Amino acid sequence: MVAADVAPAEGGAASTRAAAPAAPPAAAAVEEDSAATAEQVASSATTYTDAQRKFIRTAQAEFRVDDVYRSALAIEDVVAAQGGFVVKNDIAAQTLNTQRRPMGDGKLLELAEYTVRGRLTVRVPSANTQAFLRAIVGQMAFLDRRNFDAMDAQFQLLRQQLAHQRSQEAQQDLGQAAQQDGRIDRKADVIQARSDAKSTRDEASIAQKEFEDRVAFSTIDLSMYQASKIRKTELTDVEAVFQQNSPGFFARLGNSLRVGWYGVLDAVIELVKPWPLWLLVVVAAVAYRRFRKK
Repeated sequence: MVAADVAPAEGGAASTRAAAPAAPPAAAAVEEDSAATAEQVASSATTYTDAQRKFIRTAQAEFRVDDVYRSALAIEDVVAAQGGFVVKNDIAAQTLNTQRRPMGDGKLLELAEYTVRGRLTVRVPSANTQAFLRAIVGQMAFLDRRNFDAMDAQFQLLRQQLAHQRSQEAQQDLGQAAQQDGRIDRKADVIQARSDAKSTRDEASIAQKEFEDRVAFSTIDLSMYQASKIRKTELTDVEAVFQQNSPGFFARLGNSLRVGWYGVLDAVIELVKPWPLWLLVVVAAVAYRRFRKK
């Protein structure tokens, strides 16, 4: 009897637990919009140094700002303070949506949603890359993306130096050959080869200087944009002005009657143009009637 009483009690407890409602899912956390921080633009790719290695540093960042024009000027000031220079400054407004509503008195109200985007390409001393990025964090309302790259260029730089050295040695050898006695045609070939060697030397020297410049100054591409805004403009409603200055009803009615009358006259003139045909039809009709009377 005791066991019989316990079994239903356990079953009732199980059914009670099964009928209990499930706990509601936890609500998704909402993150407050916050400005970029110095940690978000930090990377060892912009600071690592090695006495035996040369790095070509590049960086790209895209972020939202409060005002593109003000931020562009502020960033240019930071570039100058860091000993760098601006390569490109491109800013343009983009209209996203436009609506127009009549205001009366020949006026239109135009509401346009637009945003402003800008792109800056700057070059700063490679050692100041991290300091520059930290200095412009205050302009970033929100950081969308950033990318840092430090390319090890020690072997490319060595290759440029060796090429320049070979060109120098070839120039010296050709100079000694041109001073030796020999046939005129052979001297002409040596002079031409020496000229070609000078050109190769100059190109190698320029390539080496360009490469050293890329190592000394990092290249940073910055893309910025601002939140969309609404521009309000009052325009002339040309269609409404035309309607206000158009002729009245009776003037338009009189004009329509005049145009219709001239249309009738034109139709009569068109009908009269083939008068020989009408004359032939009349003659044929008279001849036919006389023929039937006979």
